[in-house]
Amino acid sequence: MQPEDRKIVLKKDIIDGIKNVGIVNGDTVMVHTSLSSMGFVCGGPQVVIEALLEVAGADGTIMMPTQSWKNLDPEAGVHWEEPKEWWQTIRENWPAYDKKITPTNTMGAVAEMFRNWPGAFRSNHPARSVAAVGKNAEYLTKDHDLSNIFGIGSPIDKLYQLNGKVLLIGVGYDKNTSIHLADAIASYPSKHNTKEGSAIMVEGKREWVTYETLYVDGEDFEEIGMAFEKSHKVIESSIGNTVIKSMSQKELVGFAIKWIETNRK
Repeated sequence: MQPEDRKIVLKKDIIDGIKNVGIVNGDTVMVHTSLSSMGFVCGGPQVVIEALLEVAGADGTIMMPTQSWKNLDPEAGVHWEEPKEWWQTIRENWPAYDKKITPTNTMGAVAEMFRNWPGAFRSNHPARSVAAVGKNAEYLTKDHDLSNIFGIGSPIDKLYQLNGKVLLIGVGYDKNTSIHLADAIASYPSKHNTKEGSAIMVEGKREWVTYETLYVDGEDFEEIGMAFEKSHKVIESSIGNTVIKSMSQKELVGFAIKWIETNRK
């Protein structure tokens, strides 16, 4: 986007856009957002968060991914820019996850501010955390098991049980974390677990811990999303320069399970 093409976006515009895609008072919503896609947001990430919380209201909840995936084993490719001979040093020295301090990695400016928002709860997973604010925030974020990133009992599944919604602001289905729940539930031949490692605090001491979890693969998420939109209700509107979309998480996950089982080898 060229600077001269950017629109100026006010908090009111964000509120109107969110309401136009069917988000209402009392909703529980998983939000994925790109601040820059909207244009010039007057007030930056702060007004985006304020708008989301105002629309959801006191009985609603906003959740966002706050992943710190650099705190994974270098062998997984997360430190691809660093030489292999440094990997063991990274394992030995990477700071332990602290949900109050550890920054997000490539989650965007809105999620980075959101993790520190007054009243925010953040889950304990050292690499795949979520944060939430509102009525169901503590419930959604608690007991995020090391080995159960996106499966039954994870924050994404808890959102599913609450009939939550997904809101995409300027991002595609490749950022739609809820499809990982479908991946965890679906059965397909190539499905497999993998070993991960992260730095965490164990009884007050920093340790590098290895754990087994489902191999995460989102390469076909855009394809799943396009197929989903052909047969299910996805409400679209705009904020500034970008398109925003909302959908039922339960419908999305149900569709994605069937799609994955039919199409993945």
